[in-house]
Amino acid sequence: MTGRAADAILDALIARIVSGQLPPGDPLAEQTLAEQFGVSRTPVREALHRLEQVNLAVRGARRAFVVREMKAEELSELFEAVGEVESALASLAAHRMSEIERFTLQALLEEGEACGDDPKAYGEVNARFHEAINAGAHNTVLAATWAELNTRTLPWRVANFTEDQRRLVSSRAEHRAITEAIVARNAEKTRRLMRSHVAASYTVAARILARRSS
Repeated sequence: MTGRAADAILDALIARIVSGQLPPGDPLAEQTLAEQFGVSRTPVREALHRLEQVNLAVRGARRAFVVREMKAEELSELFEAVGEVESALASLAAHRMSEIERFTLQALLEEGEACGDDPKAYGEVNARFHEAINAGAHNTVLAATWAELNTRTLPWRVANFTEDQRRLVSSRAEHRAITEAIVARNAEKTRRLMRSHVAASYTVAARILARRSS
C-alpha cells in the first residue's frame, strides 16, 4: 500500500511541477504534503526521494526538499543523451525484433492513433510504444541506460501532450514513420527518425521550460 501511495504522490507532484503549480524553490514539506494527501509521512518521504532521483527536487536549507530549477542547458544535454541512446536501441530493434514484437509495435501504433485528443491516454500508449522498441533491441545494458534517462525526461515528455495539442498530431506521424522503418528492417533510417523524434520532443519541452522561467 505504501508503494502505491508513493507512486500516486509522485505522479501528483510531477504534474504540479511541470504545470507550474509548484515553481522552482517552492518547499516540499513532508508533514504538509502528508496532510494534503491524507497519508502518513512514509509514502511522502519515498515520493520525495524519487523526485530527487529524477532531478525535480533538491535538498534546501536544513536538508528539506524544494522544487529544483531545471536550467535550459541541462535539459538540452539530457535530451541529447536520450536521443543518442534511444536511436541506437531503435536501430538494433530494426534488426532484432521478432515478428511477434513487430506486430505488437504496430498494434501500439494503432492504439495511439485511436486515442483522439486525450493527452493522458496518448501519453500512456506513447510510453508503451517506446518501451516496446527498446525491449525489441535485446540489449539489456543500453535498455537500462535508457530507462534511467527516460525517468528524468518523462515529466517533460508528458508535458508535451498536456500543454501542446499539436504535439499529439506530430508525435503520431513520427511514430508511424518509425514503425514503418522498423518493419522494413531499415536500421539507419530508424536511427535517424528516432533521433529526430526525441529532438522534436525536446523542442516542445524547451518552450515549456522557457515559459516556466519567464
